[in-house]
Amino acid sequence: MWSFIEPLLPLPAPKPVEGRPRVPDRQALRGILFVLHTGIQWECLPQKPGFSSGVTCWRRLAVWNDVGVWDQLHVVLLKKLRPKGKPDWSRAVIGSSRVRAARRGPKAASARSTVSGRAASTTFSPTGRASRSRYR
Repeated sequence: MWSFIEPLLPLPAPKPVEGRPRVPDRQALRGILFVLHTGIQWECLPQKPGFSSGVTCWRRLAVWNDVGVWDQLHVVLLKKLRPKGKPDWSRAVIGSSRVRAARRGPKAASARSTVSGRAASTTFSPTGRASRSRYR
């Protein structure tokens, strides 16, 4: 998968000599995929070899999203899979995160009552005793 993604990534901006070295894109991608797969919070990303800090991965994801890496990757993968008769569109799902949901449909009619007359109130009683307070 890396061979498809790597050419789509923007080149890093030149960095001054001092400071920490830039985290490799592949390492940041590994952290991004781990967070998206597990659903953990960015700041809880384990600081093991192979992952970067959650903040770094989050920033890299935002940059890649802004420059359209994921849309380009989608096109590349579809071009690769279509000639092979894949993907299997009978198993496809469209989510509202990728495709805009339809606008609100027609307003539903109000529910009709099943009994005649009004229902008794549970907060008001017409009798004098029920409405008087016993503390005066």
